[in-house]
Amino acid sequence: MVKLGIISDTHITKNDEPNLVETLVNQLKEIFEGVDEIIHAGDVCESFFLEELKKIAPIRCVKSELDEITGLDTFIKFHVENYNIGVIHKKPDNLEDFFKRNNLHILIFGHTHQPLITGTPYNTLLINPGSPTKPKAPIPKRGFEKPISRPSVITLKIDEDNILSTFIINLKKA
Repeated sequence: MVKLGIISDTHITKNDEPNLVETLVNQLKEIFEGVDEIIHAGDVCESFFLEELKKIAPIRCVKSELDEITGLDTFIKFHVENYNIGVIHKKPDNLEDFFKRNNLHILIFGHTHQPLITGTPYNTLLINPGSPTKPKAPIPKRGFEKPISRPSVITLKIDEDNILSTFIINLKKA
């Protein structure tokens, strides 16, 4: 079994309140306990926060338009069990073409600050962990209560039979 911790849009800088960073890191240690790897879909902002995440588990991270971190790619692809997984900050416009061109089964992305786990008509999976620090509420839908924003991350497990299970996990506000 492989377990991934998925995070995006942390927007952490050295100017942030130290207590906020410490509270977030402590929550992530608990939530991501036992993960094989952490996947960060961009908008980290400064490298010191990646160093904090590396204390929890090995990390893969992509660069966004706001990241001041050298050595990050804007798109990465890796293989876990029977799945090709891609990571990018902003979801491509032509998703179907992007999935086919890169031979992907799963795409992890960020940018919207809204968590999402959804399938596509072409038998692929989209995952967006939202943001643990600057969440945005989903678009209101008629007939439902007004949505509220909640800080979030996602875990993804792939078991020995290649069965996926993925969960949105809400954090406490720091």
